[in-house]
Amino acid sequence: MARDMSDKEILKMELDQLKKEVDTPRSAVSANCTDTITFVEGLVSDDPLIKGVSDEKNPYKGDKGGCMIT
Repeated sequence: MARDMSDKEILKMELDQLKKEVDTPRSAVSANCTDTITFVEGLVSDDPLIKGVSDEKNPYKGDKGGCMIT
């Protein structure tokens, strides 16, 4: 897309994007970290990477045999 645009058009597009970003509400990192930690800790009990997957629900668990190197 940028190949079909002149330098002036690209600069206008970048300026428009910057005008949108100026209006984006900002907040302190410390406040966001607290909210993120609370959110993640609320989902820990359902996270399969932390608690693991039960053998009944694991589609990769089975009696397929092992790998033998000879």
